[in-house]
Amino acid sequence: MYISGCWAFKDGEAQSDFFDLYPEIKNIEDKIEILGEDPTPSPYPRALSLEQAQFTLTLPPREREQKIKNIQAKLKWIYTKKFVLIQWGCDSYCTFCLTVVKRGKHFFRSREDIRDEIVEFEQNGGKEVVLTGVNLSAWGLETTNDVDSSRFAELLRYLLDETKIERLRISSLGPEFINDECLAIFKEERIYPHFHYSVQSGSSNVLQWMKRHYDGAYIKNILQKTKAIKRDDGIDISLWADIIVWFPWETEEDFMETYNLIKEVWIQKVHAFPFSPHEMWESVPAGFFKDQISDAIKKERINKVLSLWEEIRNEFIQSQVGKELKVLVESVKWEHWKWWSQNYIECSNENFEIIEGLVKRNSIILGKMKRA
Repeated sequence: MYISGCWAFKDGEAQSDFFDLYPEIKNIEDKIEILGEDPTPSPYPRALSLEQAQFTLTLPPREREQKIKNIQAKLKWIYTKKFVLIQWGCDSYCTFCLTVVKRGKHFFRSREDIRDEIVEFEQNGGKEVVLTGVNLSAWGLETTNDVDSSRFAELLRYLLDETKIERLRISSLGPEFINDECLAIFKEERIYPHFHYSVQSGSSNVLQWMKRHYDGAYIKNILQKTKAIKRDDGIDISLWADIIVWFPWETEEDFMETYNLIKEVWIQKVHAFPFSPHEMWESVPAGFFKDQISDAIKKERINKVLSLWEEIRNEFIQSQVGKELKVLVESVKWEHWKWWSQNYIECSNENFEIIEGLVKRNSIILGKMKRA
């Protein structure tokens, strides 16, 4: 059994004091193996049972490969989406972050390797893949500090041409690598019209203190251009953002620049994170800055941000009522269904009217929102 979660890593390995922090399981320490972050694939498909895997590993290589293929052909289960790691690590020393220390240097997989993983999932019945990474839009570059270049659109075009996967979704994007070529390919119907940017702040002052690769004018321009994309399929863009509130030295004016950015661009959901100096572990550089924001101001600002995006989110969902959307069915239980639309609205039998398609897990059906 594999258990995954979020934990502190350094140079790809979990910190050594895991069982000291969780003494309630220290007595079974010898039965638990803490795995590293190396994405090297397992010698056998994860879909195999333990008995099948143990048996196939005793066979000669060619015979083992054929045995695995035969077993896979009989498997009925398929995940509704697959997360495909395309990049890992970072070379950019943002003052709020320990990624360089914990995740290591930037590297990326070849486009052929990424394609092969997607094609295998596609051939087994998969409908949607999610491209992931620490700084995934820096794919193809020598360093994440090479902000004057971008090869991300090149990868997306290659995957669209070389695979037939129906839905290609992109997780959190570094905005400094998104250029007009990327924005143009975001119009493609198979690209999921949901874009989540690592914005962090709308204030040029704060972004400079964070040592980000852009200023407030740049991030506003990218968000506005993304929001204005006219999709080939006519679907409205869903725009989300990561925001760090209460960064040291953030004045009320700085905060309002971020607040107004969310309001003016109409960001439908905000992941608002409190600035953390990581005092229990290695401190981030900004943890040593003077004039840290007080808890009272932190609470006031976070509540203001959360109230704003919730209002915007509700308005966006309301704007989709009556519009046709395609949804990927995630789960079916008796008469209850759940699924996600292309622009990342959670739909169910309660708020979605089916126009065409059979309701079953891992199917894509056409319908329209009947209420928010």
